[in-house]
Amino acid sequence: MNQKEIKNLLKKYEISPSKRLGQNFLVNEGVLRKIIETANLKKEDVILEVGPGIGNLTLELAKRVKKVIAVEKDPKMVEILNEIFKKQENIKIVQKDILRFRISDLGFRIFKVVANIPYYLTSSLIRKFLENTEVRPLEMILMVQKEVAQRICAKPPEMTILAVSVQFYSKPKIISYVSKKSFWPSPKVDSAILRIAPLINADRRLINADLFFKIVKAGFSQPRKQLVNNLSKGLKMEKEKIKNWLLKNGIKPEQRAETLKIEDWLNLTKSLK
Repeated sequence: MNQKEIKNLLKKYEISPSKRLGQNFLVNEGVLRKIIETANLKKEDVILEVGPGIGNLTLELAKRVKKVIAVEKDPKMVEILNEIFKKQENIKIVQKDILRFRISDLGFRIFKVVANIPYYLTSSLIRKFLENTEVRPLEMILMVQKEVAQRICAKPPEMTILAVSVQFYSKPKIISYVSKKSFWPSPKVDSAILRIAPLINADRRLINADLFFKIVKAGFSQPRKQLVNNLSKGLKMEKEKIKNWLLKNGIKPEQRAETLKIEDWLNLTKSLK
């Protein structure tokens, strides 16, 4: 649907886009094709779509895969979607807050996540799927805020706690940037198509994730301060012990958290006694 068709559809149901729910509908067909292309869809695929809105992406997905399960929080949008797709057998509309949706309720253990998600959901949504130790998606194709995508994919010396959190579990990659003009209503910022491929890595399973993130959070607690100070305070350990621990792992005590690679944090976790 183009912008005019979407406006007419919403007018018919006497509703308007919700700012609170971050409803910005994708109206650029080229961007829609790019998302589909990035998802590398196959006939046997099961897709979990988050926030389908009025179903532009939903329909294109359904043409190419076995099943689309679209989770939508807004009951008004669910009403529209059920009407539009009432004859589409491979589309299931679920009215639910995705953060309260149990992955086990999906009914499939092998699936992909494809979504044009509200910006406020980004971190929580990614964490929900990547931290699930039982079932994780094969990959996630997400439309997110441009700056958030850049923070997620950051490398030293510009690492962030968000980058470390996502890269611990996965390999994220920015596929392309998307102008705010590709949406209606237009958001205030540009977006990016982000591909997140969860790591299948036996070595990561041996890492104590709770300890890993405890160290990372301590390291980033005051980003402008030296690691030796942040870690000493956050882990309640003497500075001299922290200094020796860092040096043994090839890290200078005066470095800042943003300069460390994922491997540095992994080594610190493995060697903490």
